[in-house]
Amino acid sequence: MDLSSIDPVLLIASLMVAATAVMIAAIGELIAERAGVLNLGVEGMMITGAICGFAMAVQTGSPTIGFLAAAAGGALLSLLFAFLTQVALANQVASGLALTLFGLGLSSLLGQDYQGIKPPSTPRIDIPVLTDLPAVGRIVFGHDLMVYFGLALVAATWAFLKYTRAGLVLRSVGENHDAAHALGYKVVRIRVMAIAFGGACAGLGGAYISLVRVPQWTEGMTAGIGWIALALVVFASWKPWRVLLGAYLFGGVTVLQLNLQAAGIAIPVEYLSMSPYIITIVVLVIMSADKSRAPASLGRIFHATH
Repeated sequence: MDLSSIDPVLLIASLMVAATAVMIAAIGELIAERAGVLNLGVEGMMITGAICGFAMAVQTGSPTIGFLAAAAGGALLSLLFAFLTQVALANQVASGLALTLFGLGLSSLLGQDYQGIKPPSTPRIDIPVLTDLPAVGRIVFGHDLMVYFGLALVAATWAFLKYTRAGLVLRSVGENHDAAHALGYKVVRIRVMAIAFGGACAGLGGAYISLVRVPQWTEGMTAGIGWIALALVVFASWKPWRVLLGAYLFGGVTVLQLNLQAAGIAIPVEYLSMSPYIITIVVLVIMSADKSRAPASLGRIFHATH
């Protein structure tokens, strides 16, 4: 066992990359839940985004088009959930679970012709001088655009919910949809847009896995990250900045266990592979003891009476 081979600077830089997919997906789910919608289909939307983004990137040679296709694929799948829950008034928990199963099956079907293919590489942003700074340059600069997009998305979501009228309306729908409807707000329309946004973010998160984290297509490659994203929203008490912290926790443990495997630590590899999920779940349980109250209308079916 040689722990000296673990580079702390590289560890932190890798942490940011490892956290990006789950962070983007969790922010999308946070918006949906703040609107009062519990969508358990994040895993299905992520894996669908992973194959849509991968396929389009391979076909066009452009990772950018791949990410756009992933967002569209996740959003389209989420609209199926929106129809079931907001129009047909189906149970949100059952519909979300069905969406995950459907997404896993659909991605397996679509991905049959893409096994073993390498996608075009996603370029990193290289800023002269800044990238070459010792320690800070390697940690903060030199990442791909999606890492910075994820951080910007967290900041934009926080500002949207806290300072904009649209954010206030979204939160009011999540807290009391009947009162919001009485004030003239289009509850169903607002929730459908929130669901579509969540689907697009989940799709982007999935594509980040297939195009950057693990640049290949493998069936079931999201490996439960969608469920971690759902848990992060609760851990974060439905606050964007705490989603960032939770995602970095998961990403940090994920990268650390890979480094410990490479260092030859005398722990069975199966236990190390489980550790990111176990540690994240334990921390989520501990932190949930003082969580803020969930949106009051979360998971409740809205039916306009007039």
